[in-house]
Amino acid sequence: MFVRIVKMDFHEDKIEPFLANFEQVKQHIRNFPGNRFLELYRDRNNPCIFFTYSYWEREEDLENYRKSDLFCEVWSYTKPFFKNKAEAWSVDKLVTLE
Repeated sequence: MFVRIVKMDFHEDKIEPFLANFEQVKQHIRNFPGNRFLELYRDRNNPCIFFTYSYWEREEDLENYRKSDLFCEVWSYTKPFFKNKAEAWSVDKLVTLE
């Protein structure tokens, strides 16, 4: 399993449409085969910056999602709202403390 982190910087007037759309698609993303966890974060200092944080079983699962109709629809809707190009990282979790 690995973690995918995506940073998105939105135009201020596009935040509400993004959030409304995320509300509609979040369960579909979370239920996509191989996805085990999904969260959305908002930067505390810059309200235009958001992060998605998701767990994926395998790299192939993420790639299947990225090639899916669901991703194409979500990304084509969301991408024009960006102020800056989105950034993404795939990372391995090394330590968890609870």
